[in-house]
Amino acid sequence: MKKIMIIGAGLLQSYVIKRAKELGYATVVVDKDPEAIGFKYADYAKNIDIIDKQSCLEFAREMQIDGVLTAATDYGVLTTSYIARELNLNGLKIDTAKLIKNKFEVRKKLSQDKNNTNQYFFITSLDDIEGIKDIIKYPLIVKPCDGSGSKGVSKVTNIEELKKACKNAIKNSLSKKILLETFVTGKEYGVESFVYKDKIYILGIMEKIMTKEPNYAELGHTISYNLNDDLRKKIETTVKNAIKTLNIDFGSVNMDIIVTNQNDVCIIDIGARMGGNLIGSHIIPMATGIDYMGNIIKASLGENVDFENKYKHIISTRLMDFVPGKVKTLPDLSTYYKDQDVKYIVCKLKIGDKINTYKNNLDGCGYVVVSNNDVETAKKKALKIKEDIDNKIERIKEREEA
Repeated sequence: MKKIMIIGAGLLQSYVIKRAKELGYATVVVDKDPEAIGFKYADYAKNIDIIDKQSCLEFAREMQIDGVLTAATDYGVLTTSYIARELNLNGLKIDTAKLIKNKFEVRKKLSQDKNNTNQYFFITSLDDIEGIKDIIKYPLIVKPCDGSGSKGVSKVTNIEELKKACKNAIKNSLSKKILLETFVTGKEYGVESFVYKDKIYILGIMEKIMTKEPNYAELGHTISYNLNDDLRKKIETTVKNAIKTLNIDFGSVNMDIIVTNQNDVCIIDIGARMGGNLIGSHIIPMATGIDYMGNIIKASLGENVDFENKYKHIISTRLMDFVPGKVKTLPDLSTYYKDQDVKYIVCKLKIGDKINTYKNNLDGCGYVVVSNNDVETAKKKALKIKEDIDNKIERIKEREEA
């Protein structure tokens, strides 16, 4: 039995762990959280921080793994690449992994190749602002160079907002390095791709639903196939050119883009891993029939893959951005499955859990996945179910806590 090592054992990685077991592989899993949900599905597990690449490598050697991957988290990309290089396994080149980890270097590389012509600045401390304050053109978007899940990301329109946003971004950055770049307006999309044996597969273009400014976090995705052919081809060409420019030669690529009112395609973020928020585990497979997770696993093991679309289904998801409070009671989610359009609902909450104000993906409480032949019906139904669950959650009142 071949052993596949999966870097990370959170909810989104747990789907990959389960898929690997379904395919008959032994799973070797690491995560710094001893209570990580993926551990209960793993054949072999160890409590290791996924950014500790040397400790992860030692465990990989001990287990004599045949392949290694990460999914739905940027923090495991470098470790995965490092293990693949050291053990001569399939994986992203280490130099490319290091490049993708730094959003400033990515922006710099894309700009050199004319994939992006907007302004961008590199910040390591608030003092750096003094040297650029007279040449900055607002509005700007501020983000950690090594961030993930929209943590520390915000829009700014003046110097005071900039200082505050940089301080927040630094706090949310492991490297304490910040990227400032032009704020681009338009319609946002996510594009999921996979690179294997010199071929780039575009798996899906998803319309994104985002929170309002100044924070920009995902609230949901929809695959609808309603893009006109010219725009679809333009998006695919832009994505493929960026992948080649960045020398991404293996694995998943999760890319966020904005299509402006002039139909320009602007890349705003790139991750060298399977998309989070159910993109890889549910949205792509349900919409296309492609066994995305199975293909990731097989590619990591050097086996044959199949990325041919089997069908085109409309899929819409909604993240559970709930009203803050402490949970007293939860509704019965099984009642929603009476509607055949409802494909999947997961709520991560337990009695007594605290619901935070939604600012980034870590504040999300779960997901709703809906399919319908009509795009707007699917979107509205996913939102309505999310809101209904939120309304039915009973929260502990202040006097009850006292």
